[in-house]
Amino acid sequence: MPNSEKLEEMKGKTILTFCAHPDDDAYYCSGTLAILARNGNEVIIVFYTNGNKGSHDLEMTSERLAQIRKKEEEEACSVIGIKPENIIWLGYDDGELEYANPKELCGKATRLIRMYRPDVVISFDPGREFRQWHKTDHSMSAFNTVDAARASAYHLYYPEHLLYEGLKPFMVNDFFFFCSSEPNYEIDVSDVIELKLLSQSKHVSQQGSSHYKYSPTMTEAEQENLKRHIEEAKGKKHIESFRRGGTDY
Repeated sequence: MPNSEKLEEMKGKTILTFCAHPDDDAYYCSGTLAILARNGNEVIIVFYTNGNKGSHDLEMTSERLAQIRKKEEEEACSVIGIKPENIIWLGYDDGELEYANPKELCGKATRLIRMYRPDVVISFDPGREFRQWHKTDHSMSAFNTVDAARASAYHLYYPEHLLYEGLKPFMVNDFFFFCSSEPNYEIDVSDVIELKLLSQSKHVSQQGSSHYKYSPTMTEAEQENLKRHIEEAKGKKHIESFRRGGTDY
């Protein structure tokens, strides 16, 4: 079972977040991450893919889009208090995570868990039912993360981590799964809703006109719409929901 300490009240902890794509954090849990960073926790985000396919601009290339999305993610994380050095890129192609070598993929996540020894792991829910958008990447990142958490607890999985790097086994005791069909935990992010919306806005390549003809900045109309959206959001209650699980997930 997970511990009873409230996530939003944790201080001085290590939080390891796994996402499929750059911007998953912005939309699903950036309010929570902003609170955690503000409270003095070490927040690390791992991205399985580099988001290098999500564009309708016919002049865009995968290589260029990967660079753009990395920069956008760094800017989005800066808004919520997460440093660039706390962003880890595993570098898989967008939409193709299911074709990755399973043992290699699990090993990379296992190594990070053993390295950072997190108090909390945040990720997609492996039990989620809704799989319309980027269904394979979201599902694969969810399943791989919990598989890695299981493997990290036993030294005979990926023994080279201990043999060559001195990374000892580690058991994750507290999970928070977003995009869950069975949420059991809510965090009020009303106080940081402006940061959440600003973080989302940094992913320019994924929004509005820039998704079809890339521009590094929003149009004036899009900027005005963002300002209006932020003002309308203030004073209202905003919640991020999770399924909290312990060693039994």
